[in-house]
Amino acid sequence: MEYKDYYKILGVDRSASEADIKKAFRKLAHKYHPDVSKEKDAEAKFKDVNEAYQTLSDPEKKAAYDQLGQRREGSSFEPPPGWGGFGGGASHGFEGFDFGGGGFDFADLFSHMGGGARAARPQAGEDLNAEVQITPEQAFNGTTVSISLREPEETTDGRVRHVTKTLEIKVPAGTIDGQKMRVTGKGGPGYNGGSNGNLYITINIIEEGRFKVEGRDVYQTVPLADFEAVLGAEVVVPTLSGGKISVKIPAGAKAGQKIRIGGKGFPNKKGPAGDMYLLISIVVPPAPSDEVKELYQKIAEASKFNPRENL
Repeated sequence: MEYKDYYKILGVDRSASEADIKKAFRKLAHKYHPDVSKEKDAEAKFKDVNEAYQTLSDPEKKAAYDQLGQRREGSSFEPPPGWGGFGGGASHGFEGFDFGGGGFDFADLFSHMGGGARAARPQAGEDLNAEVQITPEQAFNGTTVSISLREPEETTDGRVRHVTKTLEIKVPAGTIDGQKMRVTGKGGPGYNGGSNGNLYITINIIEEGRFKVEGRDVYQTVPLADFEAVLGAEVVVPTLSGGKISVKIPAGAKAGQKIRIGGKGFPNKKGPAGDMYLLISIVVPPAPSDEVKELYQKIAEASKFNPRENL
């Protein structure tokens, strides 16, 4: 019979662990699955991959296969008498098999171990990952995003084609940056009756508009006129919910100063909500009138303040 190098088929070393073998199988099975693959001879390659995995994933079959040693792919093989209990011994139930015949299938040697052929085990499909970008307002209030997926679809003549389908995903209110969502059954197709994999979506909150998000805290810059910074002021600022709140700015506010508004950040079901921080910036009139300039001149003459005294 003809020798098949199952390790070579899966693309792993002979010292590969059970986890490495399983990982290699899932990758190749997804690549060559007849329902989704466009590879040449995908069905035959899928059969070889499945055959290799069924042997190497079973400790008893793998031990028996490893007794063959490493041989050249496609070379003729005839087990010696008594090898692994297959020849004269009956420990594996191979009495009566003709190993010398050219018509014997190499895969049958391992598929019959333990008595009777075993059906290929169901395998869950591969989990898929995707990313979506939303604004701070969308993350705070909740939104619906569209994701395009290419899925296999059987035509009326029995063929399989890939079609692009749009999946609507509801992002709940209070979703924070980097949070992952699981959509059950929307991953890769299962094998041999196994369930489909899952789709994992990572939420990315982009810096757009006036708000910046860090964890559950929210930041926005609030411009003040120089006289507001000196005298103090009460300003109205927008919030992520779409409303507005009034905030008192203390006298003597400095550029870059942060003013904390507790609990106005992102909600938290397992603890306190995040906070909102106002970042103070100071601006001057872009085109002051002669009257305004005169007033500033009087302030300059009356003030003893020197902002550069430490230079």
